[in-house]
Amino acid sequence: MRLDITGRHVEVTPNLRQLITSRLKTLERVLNDAAVSAQVIVTKEKYRHKVEMVIHARGDHTLTGLGEGNNWPLAIRQASQKIEQQAKKLKGKWDDRRRKGPARRTPREPNAAGADGGGVAAAPATRIVRARNYAVKPMSVEDAAMRLEAGPDTFLVFRNADDDALTVLYRRKDGNLGLIELE
Repeated sequence: MRLDITGRHVEVTPNLRQLITSRLKTLERVLNDAAVSAQVIVTKEKYRHKVEMVIHARGDHTLTGLGEGNNWPLAIRQASQKIEQQAKKLKGKWDDRRRKGPARRTPREPNAAGADGGGVAAAPATRIVRARNYAVKPMSVEDAAMRLEAGPDTFLVFRNADDDALTVLYRRKDGNLGLIELE
């Protein structure tokens, strides 16, 4: 993360820089290294110490915190706590989006209970996943049975080597194998 520290009416000492970087490291941990850059402006007006922090995170998100106190640690803590609250909210949104996955659009079916919504909601439609290519190889029924038993597949489509017919061998619920011959 790129860090810019600007002092207005204040000289930025190594101790002040170290205090700021230690607070920003905790914020960086909250954001899981999503912070791109940070700008910190420290200002001293009479007895007031002001700290303004602006953190740019991935996805054009800007987190801003303002802290004010009678010493630097207090002002830096206030500003970083405000940013930490914003960071936790942003991270929660990112996690929710990751949990939900991409938005899926399914065609809506008419509700059986009518438009008033008084009944039970309909079950979501099942998805059909199209397989573009499936190799249909010539083999005997015994070879296909051995291949089906050895692998995790529930079915196998092959060309029967004996009579050259398209054949489907599938695993039944009772543990046996079923055979469908297509002509």
